[in-house]
Amino acid sequence: METLTATLRQVLADDAWVLGLAVVTGLATVPLTAWVLVLMPEDYFVADARPFLAGRPLWLRVLATVVKNLAASVLLALGLVMTVPGIPGQGLLTLFVGVLLLDFPGKRALERRLFQLAPVHRVANAVRARFKRAPLLGLDRPAHPHATSKPAD
Repeated sequence: METLTATLRQVLADDAWVLGLAVVTGLATVPLTAWVLVLMPEDYFVADARPFLAGRPLWLRVLATVVKNLAASVLLALGLVMTVPGIPGQGLLTLFVGVLLLDFPGKRALERRLFQLAPVHRVANAVRARFKRAPLLGLDRPAHPHATSKPAD
């Protein structure tokens, strides 16, 4: 255990490694995020969830799901590291891509809430427009459930 701890300390202490990781993830997450946004169907938040790789053999769906979730977990871990002050990189963007790729209960509701934030919604649709894709549908904020409109007297 002490050997593993010492090795991790040495790896994390190496500034060149951290800088290299930041450059690679920074260069990878920006186009990956754009790619995900462009490929996302415009009715993604309106339609029912589609099965991943529907119509493909079961073994391929299982293998692809495992690989996708492993990649998402790595991105989440890297994103968390890069959000620490002093460590360069696109931490929040890397976390965002990781969340989009990871499968977990309540994912669609979380994605909808994230995309309903005005800056996220605006940037997502701007990226889609740049690639001549229609804006995402179903992201208008619903009226507050407890708000009541009183008729004018």
